[in-house]
Amino acid sequence: MASHTSPHASGLGVISAVAFDMDGLMFDTESVYWKSADELLRRRGRRYTEEARDAIMGRPPEYCMKYFIRTYGLSDDWRDLRRESEELNLFFLRQGYATTPGLFELLDEHDRLGLPRCVCTGSARYFVEEALRKDGLRARFDFLLTSDDVERGKPFPDIYLEAARRFGVAASDTLVLEDSAAGCESARSAGATCCMLRASHNTRVDFSRADLVVERLDEPQLITRLRARADRA
Repeated sequence: MASHTSPHASGLGVISAVAFDMDGLMFDTESVYWKSADELLRRRGRRYTEEARDAIMGRPPEYCMKYFIRTYGLSDDWRDLRRESEELNLFFLRQGYATTPGLFELLDEHDRLGLPRCVCTGSARYFVEEALRKDGLRARFDFLLTSDDVERGKPFPDIYLEAARRFGVAASDTLVLEDSAAGCESARSAGATCCMLRASHNTRVDFSRADLVVERLDEPQLITRLRARADRA
């Protein structure tokens, strides 16, 4: 399927910095979360569903745990549930996870263009630091922002506003790369440009708020836009 440009794209500003989501965008860690959540709920006689995945995708841990308690009628305290979830997350993460096609090519292009970049994710810092050990990826980002760094997680704009502040640029000059509806809403509410990656785990997601939709991170339309806007900076 070809890239899609949204009507929002006509007013885009110069791209001065790029913020990457992580789960489902850089790595296939959504499969890790699926295994973890399914095991967490199996221990309580419940089963994880696509509807539950769609409801919590891109959301911070507290939201996810409280969703499980509410939806599945659990008696656990959300903090205890989170601690158990974290143990399962690391267990399944260390079994292996795939890197999204085109990620390294996109990062190499950022290097050539001199574009600063960061990670902005709804995941907890312990998980992000562990995931980014892969292929030395932590060193390729200027800074990390996680659910532990903002009071309100996605879909609120806080994390992308904080990224723009740290970059020292306007949010409107920040490109956000996302894969979830909550992440896209966060980016758009902050006033940033949002490019969404279409993948197997988010086929049920609404992409209508995105400025651009791609199926690979090194898709020519995204690379061309980065080059054109970086050149005008």
